[in-house]
Amino acid sequence: MKKYILNICGFLIVLISSVVNAQQDSQYTQYMYNTISFNPAYAGNRGSLTAMATYRNQWVGLDGAPETLSFSLSTPIGLGPVGLGLGVISDKIGPSAENTITADFSYTLRLNRYGMRLSFGLKGGVNMLDIDVDKLMIYDPNDQNLVNRSIVSPIVGAGLYLHANKWYVGLSSPNMLETEYYDDVKVSTATEKMHVYLTAGYVFDLNYDFKFKPAILTKGVVGAPISVDVSANFLFRERITLGAAYRWDAAVSALAGFQVNDNIMIGYSYDYETTELSNYNDGSHEIFLRFELGTRRRNKVNPRFF
Repeated sequence: MKKYILNICGFLIVLISSVVNAQQDSQYTQYMYNTISFNPAYAGNRGSLTAMATYRNQWVGLDGAPETLSFSLSTPIGLGPVGLGLGVISDKIGPSAENTITADFSYTLRLNRYGMRLSFGLKGGVNMLDIDVDKLMIYDPNDQNLVNRSIVSPIVGAGLYLHANKWYVGLSSPNMLETEYYDDVKVSTATEKMHVYLTAGYVFDLNYDFKFKPAILTKGVVGAPISVDVSANFLFRERITLGAAYRWDAAVSALAGFQVNDNIMIGYSYDYETTELSNYNDGSHEIFLRFELGTRRRNKVNPRFF
């Protein structure tokens, strides 16, 4: 057990003593509902004022495991092609606490009369990283490199979102800047790499009551294996969503959602690790709440599947 705790808490040691090349962005199982967190082109694309809150507790029972809380707000501007968004993410793992504040801008072009549109998006903001060495099991308390740190860095991201009434494809990078952290005498460096996301999904009308939506998210970053999430959701009578997901060589998940009314949706997912780490935790939990307020584009909000 101590081995895995030290591996997680060792994030600080890696940060201070070596170059870090790993996946660093927050992870979501229900990414299909939280697209704006990694693709700014999605801002305003639901045609309504949309507020989304997500809480993820990963690897429950393992000390220092990741814990993420995110909130986003997006809206179209009138009946025009512009959309705006705001995002806040708090991510904790081991001795580190990372807080991100971003603003999103999107512009949508109508490509044909059948509803195909292409959205362009930009994301800008700041990232604040705090390191608390008091949360580490320190072998040498006199090590001068082990000190508390607070680091602020800029964020600049971009994205594309091609979509119609029943399908979508997205390509984005929520932060294209490569930020290098280092100590005062440059004994060590750590680099935050650019992440690239590719997403796609399609909605099949099985009959009047049932819809089926397969979706995929692929995430890549230099120095780490490509991450692939595949999901399959069923929507019953525009109210109840049930599905499953698989994260390649990492976890299997069960997903559920309920459209409380035309404005409110709640969702939950549970991840079971398929690696040896499953012997040391009780899985991961994720819950979200989405609120939508209709605009002049639609007198009544349609509980769209994406």
